[in-house]
Amino acid sequence: MIRQRTLLNSVSCKGIGLHTGKKVTLTIRPAPVNTGIRFIRTDIPERPVIPVKPENIFDTNRATNISSGKYKVYTIEHLMAAFYGLGIDNAIVEIDAPEVPAMDGSANPFVFLIQNEAGIKEQSEYKRFIVIKKTFKIEEGDRLILVCPSKELKIEYTIEFDHPLLRCQSYRFVFSTASFIKEISKARTFGFLDEVERLKKMGLAKGGSLDNAIVFDKFRVINPEGMRYEDECVRHKILDFLGDLSTLGKPVIGHFIVRKSGHGLNHIMLKKLISLPSYWEEVVPEKKEDFSSEIFPVFDLSFQPY
Repeated sequence: MIRQRTLLNSVSCKGIGLHTGKKVTLTIRPAPVNTGIRFIRTDIPERPVIPVKPENIFDTNRATNISSGKYKVYTIEHLMAAFYGLGIDNAIVEIDAPEVPAMDGSANPFVFLIQNEAGIKEQSEYKRFIVIKKTFKIEEGDRLILVCPSKELKIEYTIEFDHPLLRCQSYRFVFSTASFIKEISKARTFGFLDEVERLKKMGLAKGGSLDNAIVFDKFRVINPEGMRYEDECVRHKILDFLGDLSTLGKPVIGHFIVRKSGHGLNHIMLKKLISLPSYWEEVVPEKKEDFSSEIFPVFDLSFQPY
């Protein structure tokens, strides 16, 4: 049986927003069953609550951003990937600025905070899974997401950039808590030195630095410490994909073959999935025989990497 999860205790961190450059304090608190993930803007007198769900996604330009009426929270995907990777279904996220802190550009600081400082609590209700039943695809030019049935969550991702180090990178990821933490959570966001000024003129990357992103010049990585993985960039794209997938509010069992996607195409795919109810079903595995045995190790509370 796989039950819903929340935090055992509240936990906080401070940082700056990757795109806004604003200082921010973020606090994650436990939440009751079936709450989902909800953000609260504590810097606004009304303390607006912004639930994470596909219909609240209003912008996907270089990040996944949510809104509820006029109130917004930006760049939620790395925190959401940490929630997904650790199987956190329910949490309240209090934030005193418009954007989630960038931390080191990966999900790893959030994983550490949740697993080692807050702790994880199993709850009384069972998880609900979205299980892919039929194949479909989304295409935009040379970009593709193919969605297929599977007995587990698998993501095969390929990226291509006009850069000597990133001509083509591919990675095949089979989801489990252990594999997420070891293979994906530490992979940082990345960008190119020659696009920094253009992004800043667009109001983006104001908080970007070598402390929270991998930066490439025309030939090399300029970060003094180099790469965490040889193929760190494609692993980060999988991290982003998991963060976007998490906005469905339920873990997904399916096989995703992805080529050159980004937040925009990811969310087009999610909207398409929602619009095709015969292509998936919601499953509550109350008994082991209700579900393939391969599913059960994926959210393994016993895995302790730190």
